[in-house]
Amino acid sequence: MSVLTRPAGDASYPTSPTARSTWRGSRIIVLLGLVIVLVSVAGVLFGPESGPSRALDPDDTTLAGSKALAEVLRSRGVTVDRVDSVEAAAAKATTGNRLLLITDMSYFDEYSLTRIQGDRLIVGDLPGLDVLAPGVRTEPAPARTRSREPECSLPAATAAGSAYLGGAVFRGPTGATGCYPAGDGYTLVSFPQAGGVTTVVGDGGFLTNQRLAEDGNAALALNLIGTGRPVTWLVRPATPPVTELPGERGKSMYDLMPESIRWTVYMSLIALAVTAFWRGRRLGPVVTEKLPVVVRAAETVEGRGRLYRARRARQRAAESLRAGAVDRLTPRLGLGSGAGPNEVVAALAARTGQDAHQVGAALYGPPPVDDAGLVGLAGYLDFIERQVSEL
Repeated sequence: MSVLTRPAGDASYPTSPTARSTWRGSRIIVLLGLVIVLVSVAGVLFGPESGPSRALDPDDTTLAGSKALAEVLRSRGVTVDRVDSVEAAAAKATTGNRLLLITDMSYFDEYSLTRIQGDRLIVGDLPGLDVLAPGVRTEPAPARTRSREPECSLPAATAAGSAYLGGAVFRGPTGATGCYPAGDGYTLVSFPQAGGVTTVVGDGGFLTNQRLAEDGNAALALNLIGTGRPVTWLVRPATPPVTELPGERGKSMYDLMPESIRWTVYMSLIALAVTAFWRGRRLGPVVTEKLPVVVRAAETVEGRGRLYRARRARQRAAESLRAGAVDRLTPRLGLGSGAGPNEVVAALAARTGQDAHQVGAALYGPPPVDDAGLVGLAGYLDFIERQVSEL
């Protein structure tokens, strides 16, 4: 019977970490790192290309912006002025005959814009369209945005050919020219108005960076906008105007917070840091442990034997003796670890010359009925092992 013990002279036991203990100690850190990596990758792959997208903005380089069109216009000598207020647009109008390009009316007053004389290009079914383009009616059902043929006599459209248009469908007033038909109306309507020509298009997709190079989109955009006159490009303001309440003027968000909020945040951060230091795993160098007593192998065997004798566990003791003998004899007999009882008994009988029935009873027979039988079994098993070793 073999007992796993430590040599008598070794006074320390190294506690080197195993693969399982290392994984248990670091799995939270590994999983947290994987989550951070996945979030970072998702932010790079699915996040905005260059900040928040501003549709039809001449300074926006995203797919929805119109930076490419603005640069093409400037390369052709057209002045493009981006403004985000009615006041700025009116100031530009005083410098000469200009084209007013309107792409958003969310925060503007249409009646203020009507005081600006000159040509207008209105993109989409914007609020206040009935004031900015009198006589233009919007059909209830919008059209699918796709490549369309002009089918009209407007020079700007016929020269461009097919274009990516759709969205709102209009019917113009008397004397208006409709192009790019859809349903019962047109996606582009142009008509003369006091002070200039007003053109309305149902969708601004053909003006964007994404679609400008398709079909005749670039030609149509240049024919409508790049007429040689300066362009006032009205876009949505980056910071919408806020109506301040009386008595709250000049106060920031932090001024409106209670004074205790700041200290509450500080205490929460300190509590979080203390909890992380208290519960966090700290990996240090490998340590050794000094055992209080050294137990010799012989003492361990004798102690276990006394326990078996006190409980009269002859069957368990016999099973331990037989299992140890079979494990040691099997490789010496040239047998594999999965050899059956018949193979072991036959090989032992042939090797030692002992009776096969006696060998089988010693290795696989019933347990001894008394202590004398157990001692005799141990002696016979030792005798067989010595015979096999000597042969």
